[in-house]
Amino acid sequence: MPSWSVTNAFRVLTRKKPLEDSNESKLAKVLSAFDLTALGIGSTLGVGVYVLAGEVSKQYAGPAVVVSFLIAAIASIFAGLCYAEFGARVPKAGSAYIYSYVTIGEFIAFLIGWNLILEYAIGSASVVKGLSTYLDQLCGNPMSSFLGTHMPINIDGMGAYPDLFAFVVTILFSLGIAVGAKESTRVNNVFTMLNLGVVLFVIIAGLFKVSSSNWSIPKSEVPEGYGHGGFMPYGVSGIIKGAAVCFYGFIGFDCIATAGEEAKNPKKSIPFAVIVSLAMIFLAYFGVSTVLTMMLPYFDQDEKAPLPHVFRINGWHVAEYVVSIGAMFGLCSSMMGAMFPLPRIVFAMSNDGLLFKFLGDISEKYKTPFKGTMITGLLTGILAAVFNLSQLVNMMSIGTLLAYSMVASCVLMLRYEVDDRRESRIVGNGRVMVLEQDRPCALWRRIFNLNGQTVPTKQTSRIVTYSVTLFSLWCMVFSQILTKFEEDLANVTSFDGIKLVLGTIPLVLLLLIVSRQPTSGVKLSFKVPLVPWLPGISILINIYLMIKLDILTWVRFSIWIAIGLAIFLSYGVRHSRLRQREQRNNSIAMMRDCSNSALLGGQENSKYSNEVPLILMHSTS
Repeated sequence: MPSWSVTNAFRVLTRKKPLEDSNESKLAKVLSAFDLTALGIGSTLGVGVYVLAGEVSKQYAGPAVVVSFLIAAIASIFAGLCYAEFGARVPKAGSAYIYSYVTIGEFIAFLIGWNLILEYAIGSASVVKGLSTYLDQLCGNPMSSFLGTHMPINIDGMGAYPDLFAFVVTILFSLGIAVGAKESTRVNNVFTMLNLGVVLFVIIAGLFKVSSSNWSIPKSEVPEGYGHGGFMPYGVSGIIKGAAVCFYGFIGFDCIATAGEEAKNPKKSIPFAVIVSLAMIFLAYFGVSTVLTMMLPYFDQDEKAPLPHVFRINGWHVAEYVVSIGAMFGLCSSMMGAMFPLPRIVFAMSNDGLLFKFLGDISEKYKTPFKGTMITGLLTGILAAVFNLSQLVNMMSIGTLLAYSMVASCVLMLRYEVDDRRESRIVGNGRVMVLEQDRPCALWRRIFNLNGQTVPTKQTSRIVTYSVTLFSLWCMVFSQILTKFEEDLANVTSFDGIKLVLGTIPLVLLLLIVSRQPTSGVKLSFKVPLVPWLPGISILINIYLMIKLDILTWVRFSIWIAIGLAIFLSYGVRHSRLRQREQRNNSIAMMRDCSNSALLGGQENSKYSNEVPLILMHSTS
């Protein structure tokens, strides 16, 4: 009995959602490729483009901030390509949640979805908080002075006063999103175009004031504490640290995948939107950081508002105000991009029975999850109004990076999955390849597929799953080795170099094992190139950045996970649609068995009743 219970529990936690679309979507398919691209740009290219370049150049990389942005963009594109392939595979609302549900199982999918709710809720609250603070400072701090005096909050970890403006703005944005996907994306398109227009203005206007000498400042002219001057004043380690910070400036494009169910042609528009939005975001960051560091020495940058500062120093007050207005548009588009996916994630989880049913109800009038949108908006508004979010921003990063890692892992598993459930098929010269049964051979020959298997089987699929799991676990160990090189490159010893080489060998070996396995023959409109190497690098980057987060962030993250587990075990397990489908199938099978038994029993009785008169006749005669 105990073994049955453990086996049954494992089966329940790992049951997978069918990959094919089982029914037609209830959401309105109204979003074009342009809408999705604008949504991705708006969500990602928020206020960061106005702040990040100055902060990274002054503290970490100097003029080499452009290289930091390039490295961060490449790392983000790796994750973006994985999202693009999954968008072509699974055009459903829910993003990484749906992807993991299809490939890994229900339990992991719930954890991913629960993390995404955290990511988007905190992301939305932090953006609207920034919008409120920015406006308040622009007007001379009247709101903070009045509310701080008349409605103070004297509790640690919370804001100094209830931010009523942030609460009202959140509710208004939620109402706009709930009214309709097309209407809200039109507003977002306007914000995004204005934001990109201001970025273009900054680049063009700044070109008239650039000086290449700011990229080659001699060490004698650099103040103490700001490196050694030149293009890389903080060295290679500074560029890597800067790239880690810049990577967070590309977070947000995954909101494109959450809108897949409302896209007109998701299998083509999602890959297009992901790649184009990331490319445009990189060009914006690259252009702004180039102009900024050439207009003013990196050590004179203003970390909080570098663009208005640099135009103010050059006496361009009109440009200063244009940039301030652009920052407002950037915040609005970033907020729309952060709030738009949140009710979609909740809708997907509710529709699958893992969250409360009423959260997934679709409005007959607006064709959107109206209740779920307004409830999540209310919770986000409370977070923005009451809490001090400066200590919670890292929690958003954990959810995002974990989702990125899971999507890359899912891409690997699906690429090497069993094609179908047929017993055999003819390949090439007419040779029959058994799909469900594997050829007996030595273990090492099976692992490296030296027997020439060309069609995926259950065994090759399991090898890939185990290899990807071990690769992810070893990435955690390898990240600890890499930390030494980033934080203290000058004092790295030969022993550290040997550890780095030895730590790299298992990573390469595991990916080599995966690459030797036969791939699935499923035709897709877009596929990630260089599999398994590119998704493997993406997993390593994401896990490395997660390891870098502080311990308090992991503690808060654990508390959030504990709340989610309580909901899953008390509600989700019992109300899962997959569980209900299994129960219906079992009931139908039992009824069919009972019907067949009754039919067989009736035939036996009929045969017996026909034989009785004959026996009686013989006995009489």
